Amino acid sequence: MSKFRFSVSNLQMRQEGVIESPTFTAAVGALGKKVEVHAGDTLEIGVLGFPPARYACMGRLENEPFWVPVAA
Repeated sequence: MSKFRFSVSNLQMRQEGVIESPTFTAAVGALGKKVEVHAGDTLEIGVLGFPPARYACMGRLENEPFWVPVAA
């Protein structure tokens, strides 16, 4: 399993951590269960040695965070 480093932030706070997952997609999906995410939050997630991918939470879809890519 890969270890993905992540940070979820907004104007008031920033949470950082590591999530282990077999795939990038599964890591992003599991993140909503690990930390509380709200519309407007920004996610940076990646693996050591590569720049992180950036996403913005647009809200929830079927009770899961709905992320859209953000240009760097």
